[in-house]
Amino acid sequence: MSNYEVIEKQKFDEERALYGREHLRLVECSFDGPADGESACKEAADIQAERCYFNLRYPFWHVDGLTIQESEMTQLCRAALWYSGDIEVQNTKLHGIKAFRECRNVKIADCDIISPEFGWSVQGLSVERSHAVSEYFLMRSKDITFRDVTFQGKYSFQYVENVLIENCNFDTKDAFWHAKNVTVRNSVIKGEYLAWYAENLTLENCKLIGTQPFCYCKGLKLIHCEMIDADLCLEKSEVEATLTAPILSIKNPASGRIEVPAVGELIMDDPKAKGEVVVSGEA
Repeated sequence: MSNYEVIEKQKFDEERALYGREHLRLVECSFDGPADGESACKEAADIQAERCYFNLRYPFWHVDGLTIQESEMTQLCRAALWYSGDIEVQNTKLHGIKAFRECRNVKIADCDIISPEFGWSVQGLSVERSHAVSEYFLMRSKDITFRDVTFQGKYSFQYVENVLIENCNFDTKDAFWHAKNVTVRNSVIKGEYLAWYAENLTLENCKLIGTQPFCYCKGLKLIHCEMIDADLCLEKSEVEATLTAPILSIKNPASGRIEVPAVGELIMDDPKAKGEVVVSGEA
């Protein structure tokens, strides 16, 4: 810590207030004020922010090495972290729109995220013990790990790749569209039209709630999953599934095998649909 210049309890509102600075420890500082300046720490490196308040736009663009702890980014702190790398954020409110974009090697823990269009094109992202509300969450991001996260919003995880999700609870619509190489374990996902056009999606010991899930998928695996309110599901999908509860209806699975205790309606009116449905509850 002795190598850092410490700036404590100061207020910054001018344009590029700390532009290009390195090895700074900001303690209880405020980025707010009548000058309404943008880009406070642009092109900076090795920055630590503790118990700080950010109420101005674009504070951390092109920053290499950043730690934020016990801080707040308000709704006015839009597009807070772009084109930056090696970032750790803990116990912080991330409440500005488009909070992360084009970043790399990001760790988020114990945070409250309210940020539409959060996390686009991020590579290397870990999120733990956090709550998020967003739309178009993590569009086109890669190499993602989520553990103990609750999420609410629409159009999440679209076009993501290389994802591991464990012990999470998501309430989301149109999630995982066009996603590739995704594993979800011990989680609850509620939402309509889940994971259309996904590739290599595996869900294990999950509860899945909502209409018309998993259509046009390739390499889909459902292992000991419960599907609730699922109708017209698995249409045109390549799927291997062991389901633990009755399902409303299955429509024209392209290939594979689906084991289910009971199915309300099995629709096989497409001659190209070759998926096998085995109803285990039948004698």
